[in-house]
Amino acid sequence: MSVRVCQKEPLMSASAELLPHAVTSADAVRRIAVRLDRVDGSAALRIRWQVEGDIARLRLPVQADALRADGLWQHSCFEVFLQAAHADSYHEFNFAPSGAWAAYRFAGRRHGRSAPPIPPPRIECAHQPESFAMTATLPLAVLPECAQSNALRAGLAAVIEDERGQLAYWALAHRSTPPDFHDPATFMMSVPAR
Repeated sequence: MSVRVCQKEPLMSASAELLPHAVTSADAVRRIAVRLDRVDGSAALRIRWQVEGDIARLRLPVQADALRADGLWQHSCFEVFLQAAHADSYHEFNFAPSGAWAAYRFAGRRHGRSAPPIPPPRIECAHQPESFAMTATLPLAVLPECAQSNALRAGLAAVIEDERGQLAYWALAHRSTPPDFHDPATFMMSVPAR
């Protein structure tokens, strides 16, 4: 994984590329790049996924209303996991191209799940013949552990559904079979400091 951190005033950025899991078919996608930016005076985190490939062969529904929903990972969705340094707890966010989203807090790896009341994140999608971009902006103030920490780690991932209904799993790293986006060892990106 290559991670590049660059400083720009007044925001900080980090970028990387996701890797496909070995047991999934990903022939319609050439590349998925991700970028994290601290914005709005560092009070928010903007995450952008850029998918390049034969976009017409992917199931990426047109954006509609932003609705909170469960089970988004069963189709195309983009995910971010945020964890403060030295913490067991973490947050998971799922964003679907349709505008549907989900937010969870876990006390530890895959246990103690709750759905914190947060306002809908801002989600923007851009469809092109050879690329698809999704951008989600999260206000960190609604996540106390994240807002108070200068040392956040992020796990970034994507589930991509092709025209046949097959799912491909992309992440910063894969440590197991089947794919496990909740593995803290894959939370490999340092979130830019505020």
